[in-house]
Amino acid sequence: MNKPTSCLAVVVLLGSVFSVTAANAELLTRKTESGTVVGYKDTPLLPSTGGKYHVHDPDRPLPKQVTPPKANAADEDGTAPSDAIVLFGGNDLSKWKPSSWKVADGTVTAGHGSLVTKDPLGDCQLHLEWMAPATPSNNMMNRGNSGVIFMGLYEIQIFDSHASHEKQIYPDGQAASIYGQTPPLVNACRRPGEWQSYDIAFTAPVFEAGKLVRRAKVTMSHNGVPVHVDQEIMGPMAHRRIAAYEPHAPKLPLVLQGHGSPVRFRNIWVRPLNR
Repeated sequence: MNKPTSCLAVVVLLGSVFSVTAANAELLTRKTESGTVVGYKDTPLLPSTGGKYHVHDPDRPLPKQVTPPKANAADEDGTAPSDAIVLFGGNDLSKWKPSSWKVADGTVTAGHGSLVTKDPLGDCQLHLEWMAPATPSNNMMNRGNSGVIFMGLYEIQIFDSHASHEKQIYPDGQAASIYGQTPPLVNACRRPGEWQSYDIAFTAPVFEAGKLVRRAKVTMSHNGVPVHVDQEIMGPMAHRRIAAYEPHAPKLPLVLQGHGSPVRFRNIWVRPLNR
């Protein structure tokens, strides 16, 4: 989730929708040996970096590009564990609330607005596959832009971050980042127009008596390559700022973000983790 000038961030929480607006944002660029990185320096400093880097800081080191393994058979035929809940198997969106997203040829393409599950989820294992448009957008800030938003609050970014692009988004906004917080350990992005996979183990935050006692965490692979290991999530997704945890239900809907880019999805399944 990212916008270069004015930003409207929509977050689903307990069935309600609220927005946060950031205006007059100054987008900066940094030249590197491999190209240009864009970002911001007028944003809060991230405590998780010891105050060294700002939210969406272009000076933050880009994750190393690695070549992921080829797609395996499970990616091709949609194989899921026997106890998985198939959220999208190629035919319909019956597990999701009504939306403008379109199903065709075994895939679903992002429309206007987000795709929200009917049922709430807490701790879970999620698998999904996505594809950025083969022809990148002229607006690089919306290049295959989408996101996986657990509980409508905690976002794993979807973005066309293949290293072949001359211009790259800030590291905490690239593919597989915890948006606005933590870049992936490496950049395992395939080229636009190729299928990519996310396998994510998410644990929800815990609140007691209205106070946070355990932050959300994520362990994740992108195209079979580990990119987060038991990584704490600092707080809810936010653009150009740091958002604090606020008490909420232990289970909330899963959201796939619509951001104006026709990102395609297939083979989406989830396994609740009852610990």
